[in-house]
Amino acid sequence: MSIAVYAGTFDPITAGHVSVIRQAARLFHHVRVVVAINPDKDTLFDCTERVQMIEDVLAPIPNVSVDQTSGLVVEYAGEIGACFLVRGIRGATDATFETELAQLNRQLAPEIATILLPAEAALSRVSSTELKLRAQRNQDISSFCDPRVQLRIKEKFGATQ
Repeated sequence: MSIAVYAGTFDPITAGHVSVIRQAARLFHHVRVVVAINPDKDTLFDCTERVQMIEDVLAPIPNVSVDQTSGLVVEYAGEIGACFLVRGIRGATDATFETELAQLNRQLAPEIATILLPAEAALSRVSSTELKLRAQRNQDISSFCDPRVQLRIKEKFGATQ
């Protein structure tokens, strides 16, 4: 059984993330979406909220589960028997960064391969940061995320859009 890990901060999960997860779910028997906890990163949502949002959004995809880790993602992948790390890319800048990360992970765990998957072209500008910025400005974010995520963001910012 092929298991892949797709990790990120997911603060919050975006339509771009979901695009990558749907692709990965077609390629692998199981995809574990992992909320990576980084204490140095300020997040809008706490880890429990992020996990819940991801579970809600991905519930219709049967071969996807959600977890969290505060350790190295490549070590987590090895612990659960995953052979693949999935990374989403939006463009050339992401590709460069992700290639460097893949090389580092290969040094740490040569048995785990990194697969780079581009989000759909229409979602290439979607990021959690941009999503939050638009929400703070009370701009339309409906094309950036699932309606349930949109509602949670509006609750955080007190928006009335």
